[in-house]
Amino acid sequence: MEAAAKNTERVILGIDPGTTIMGYGVLRTVGRQARMETMGVIDLRPYSDHYLKLGRIYERVLSIIEGYLPDELAIEAPFFGKNVQSMLKLGRAQGVAMAAAIARQVPITEYAPMRIKMAITGNGSASKEQVAYMLRQMLHIPDDAMLPWLDATDGLAAAYCHFIESQRPASVAHVRSWKDFVRQNKDKVSGL
Repeated sequence: MEAAAKNTERVILGIDPGTTIMGYGVLRTVGRQARMETMGVIDLRPYSDHYLKLGRIYERVLSIIEGYLPDELAIEAPFFGKNVQSMLKLGRAQGVAMAAAIARQVPITEYAPMRIKMAITGNGSASKEQVAYMLRQMLHIPDDAMLPWLDATDGLAAAYCHFIESQRPASVAHVRSWKDFVRQNKDKVSGL
């Protein structure tokens, strides 16, 4: 039974929310192996009205879900910035993408930008270029499959972060710091 579970195929959709360019990536995984199915962007620049952008996000995310039938959605959580209006618009874009997943009963997991960067590069403050480079190496993405928009690789990074996180034992997956780890594993840590 355990061997069958290890070889179960999963499809993970990753989304990097945006109100101008929204990135996405789709991974197909079997056990501990992952390969990129696709990555791309939803270009929202042609729309000046924010509500039209939200409608387009919903339509395109739904279309991607129907095309690739993901088992799970990994989405980057908005980071806290100083511009409240930008944060509000970004949060709406993220919410609409999540609503499309909910409409198709796709489970959702949110990841902070730093957590995604840490999972991919080992550095929570890595640049978008560093994330893209590491993904190319880990997933063996050919040069001609790379897109000029780093939002696409950011969407793929969310999916790959989710894949990595789901490989961890349950006792480690939700630890946010060494202090949390020690508190959750007092029986395994001595001398403290």
